[in-house]
Amino acid sequence: MKGILGKKVGMTQVFTKSGKLVPVTVIEIEPNVVTQIKTVEKDGYDAIQLGAVTVKEKNSNKAKMGHTNKANTAPKRFLREIRGVNVNEYTLGQTIDASIFKEGEIVDVIGTSKGKGFQGVIKRHNQSRGPMGHGSQYHRGVGSMGTLRPMHVLKGKKLPGHMGNQTTTVQNLLVVSVDLENNVILIKGNVPGPKKSLVMIKTSVKKGEKQEPVEELISYEEVVEETPVEVENTETEAEEVKSTEE
Repeated sequence: MKGILGKKVGMTQVFTKSGKLVPVTVIEIEPNVVTQIKTVEKDGYDAIQLGAVTVKEKNSNKAKMGHTNKANTAPKRFLREIRGVNVNEYTLGQTIDASIFKEGEIVDVIGTSKGKGFQGVIKRHNQSRGPMGHGSQYHRGVGSMGTLRPMHVLKGKKLPGHMGNQTTTVQNLLVVSVDLENNVILIKGNVPGPKKSLVMIKTSVKKGEKQEPVEELISYEEVVEETPVEVENTETEAEEVKSTEE
């Protein structure tokens, strides 16, 4: 198990050399710092804590600065734990970048879904509406609120309320490309959350370290050699014409 924190930039598309279009999500990876290592003997479980996105000291407080000073790093905006890792492979203050993942790996991406505000049961729970005729008297209601015997709304009844803005995990996504020069990871498909939101990329829980073959992508950095263009010497031709006229 391994993981890293990143920022969702947005979606785009890439092309393989076979001509296949692949929709991908671009995740920018700022180097993460291991700010804490937890062990079974001391904390009851094995885990590492990663810090991402450096903030100014004036925007932090003494408690946060004291915590990150132990790792000899600047204060971080986001701190997240990853359990199930081999803590012996990490050291306090270690820096982790996008190279932790390779092309073809299967990962799970965790993020906070987009908030939709207060919504009714049709949009929130995908319920069906009633007849839309004028005499129906029931169009977009919540449905039966319970039987007569309990005399109260049954627990678990689907009702209107706040939709979205929840921790969401999308499993078994493919790492299409890892660009170390631009510090980004391209993941096939979509991941939860709006643009510029924090996401966590972790090893797939269901498929583990399994890898799948990835087709080579088209590179737009290839330089096309320009063929030299012959420029006509108009001045020489004009002189020749003038001499013949004389």
